[in-house]
Amino acid sequence: METNHLTTLPPELMAELQEAADRAARGVRDPAIMRQACESMDRLREEIRKKNGILDIGVPAIRELRDGE
Repeated sequence: METNHLTTLPPELMAELQEAADRAARGVRDPAIMRQACESMDRLREEIRKKNGILDIGVPAIRELRDGE
């Protein structure tokens, strides 16, 4: 598979994403990896909340979509 050399993602992250995609395509569910992913997402969400406060983007996006009809 060819990769886009203009990507801003580090190669380590691209490799990790490719592994995850391969596991998902095969239907492999590893509880330890899933737990690590959840912990990482929780940490990132908390960092974003501390830095930016609560980001309410869902309601404005839905209103924009609804009003655009």
